[in-house]
Amino acid sequence: MRRLGHELFVAQAELARGPTAARLPATIDRTKVERLEREIDRFDASHPPLTAFVLPGGSTAASALHVARTVARRAERELVGLHRAEPVEPELLAWANRLSDLLFALALATNHALGVAEVAPDYSV
Repeated sequence: MRRLGHELFVAQAELARGPTAARLPATIDRTKVERLEREIDRFDASHPPLTAFVLPGGSTAASALHVARTVARRAERELVGLHRAEPVEPELLAWANRLSDLLFALALATNHALGVAEVAPDYSV
């Protein structure tokens, strides 16, 4: 999704400019967060509902999306830490959270589209 690449660039620019700099014309705002939420809903509707936790993996494409999700979640945690020291726009925090959720939904939708079953953890090991 090329648009996500552009939004990541804008998010980085917002963080680089600092809290006192003038707002850039293209920012991470509520409309971008809401768009991510609509996309999550759309991709969640394209696979059966989860009834248990699942292990990340499956197809090569879904595995790559799971890796991207973990990187996005790590970045979100760093962003929250930064926010404690220096205020970050709340929409940027929400966008980062929804980004990792979208990547999870995309991974599940990808496996489903490819006919690859999700695997629940084996708690007996």
